[in-house]
Amino acid sequence: MHVPNATARHLFLQHHALTDPRHGPAKGADLAALIDRIGFVQVDSISTVERAHHMILWARRHNYRPAALKPLLEQDRALFEHWTHDASILPMALFPQWKHRFARDATRLQASWQRWFRDGYTAQFDTILNHIAAHGPVSSSDVGIGEERGKGGWWDWHPSKTALEWLWRTGQIAVTRRDAFRKVYDLTENVIPAEIYRTETSPQQHCDWACTSALANLGFADETEIARYWHAVDKAAVQDWARAEIAASRLIRITVEQADGALRPALARPDLSARVQALPDAPTALRILSPFDPALRDRARIERLFGFHYRIEVFVPEPKRHYGYYVFPVLEGTRLIGRADAKADRSTGTLRIRAFWPEPGVRMTQARIRKLTRELERLAVFAHCTTCDYASGWQRDPLSPAR
Repeated sequence: MHVPNATARHLFLQHHALTDPRHGPAKGADLAALIDRIGFVQVDSISTVERAHHMILWARRHNYRPAALKPLLEQDRALFEHWTHDASILPMALFPQWKHRFARDATRLQASWQRWFRDGYTAQFDTILNHIAAHGPVSSSDVGIGEERGKGGWWDWHPSKTALEWLWRTGQIAVTRRDAFRKVYDLTENVIPAEIYRTETSPQQHCDWACTSALANLGFADETEIARYWHAVDKAAVQDWARAEIAASRLIRITVEQADGALRPALARPDLSARVQALPDAPTALRILSPFDPALRDRARIERLFGFHYRIEVFVPEPKRHYGYYVFPVLEGTRLIGRADAKADRSTGTLRIRAFWPEPGVRMTQARIRKLTRELERLAVFAHCTTCDYASGWQRDPLSPAR
C-alpha cells in the first residue's frame, strides 16, 4: 500500500488529536482520555506564554484550563508523572510498564551520574526513604539541611537533591504533587493505586506494549520511529517484533510519501486502508503548538513528513539564534505553515508578538493573517492577557532553516 504525503500528514495528526474540533470537553475523565490518546504530555518549566503541558492540551481543546490537570494527578490518580524522553505526564495504566524503565535506569545511569554529580548522594538514599516513611512527603527544600547549595544547574545539585531525583528515576519514590511547580515526593506505594502498583509485566509483554502502543500513537512508522517513541526497547527488538507480527498477518509493510516526494518504507496495521478511507475532510483550523508537543517530539519525522525544520533555541546564545528564544510552530489544517515569536507580559496583561515567519511557499493572504491574529487573541486569553501587541514589522519573510 502507498500513502500520499497529504494523507499521511492527516492520519498522523488525527492520531495526535490535532484534527478534532477544538471545542470538546477538557476536564475530568474526558481530559484523561485525551492524554491517553496522545500518549503523554511533556512537562516543562518555561512559561514564556504558558507552560508546555498546558499549551499542549489547549491546542487540542480551547476549553482547557490548567486547573483541570491537577486533580487528575493529585486526587483521582488517573495520571502520574515520570520520564519518557523528558519529564512527562502519563496515563496511570502505563505505570507497570515503567517498572522496566526503573530497572534499566538503575543500571544505565549509575556510572554517568557518578561522573556528573557531587559525591555523597548515594549515602542519602536510606536517610531520605526513612524520613519520608516517618514524616511524609518531601521536596528538595526539605532535605539536605546543612548541605552546600549550588548556584549552577542540575549538575550542581546538593547531594540530597540528587538522591531524590535518583530515587524517583528508579521508581522508589513518586511525585505526589507539585507546589509552585516544585516536585513533592512520597513513597511510590503511597502514590500509585494498589492494584496498578502490584501489577507485573514480563519483558516480552513490555516489548509488545512498547511497539504496539508506539505504532498506535503514530499511525504508521518504521522500526527506528517505533523504538524512538518510548525509548523502551531497541531497534533490534522492534525488528524481531515486526517480523512476528507480519508473519501473523497483524502488520503490513507500506510506503509513505515524504514532503520532498521521496518514498519511505513503514509499518502499519492491516486496517490502514479502511482508516484512510474513513478520514473526514482535512481541517482548516489554525493552531499554535508548543515546541514540546508530542506530535513534534520526533523532529526528524516531522521534517520528513511536513518539510518543517525545527530546533528549540532556548540554549542558543541570542546573537546566534535563527528565530528566537522560544518560538511556537503554527499548524494550519494538516500543514505546518510557520512559527511565531510571542511572549506574555504579565505585568501589563499583554501578549507581545515579536514576529511570525511563514514557511517557504506559504502565502500570507489577508484571510490567513486574520486566522493567525484570531488564534493569537485566543492564546492571549488563555495566558490571562487582555490585549495583543504586534511589534513593528512582525510579519516577516521566510527564512531558510539553519542546519
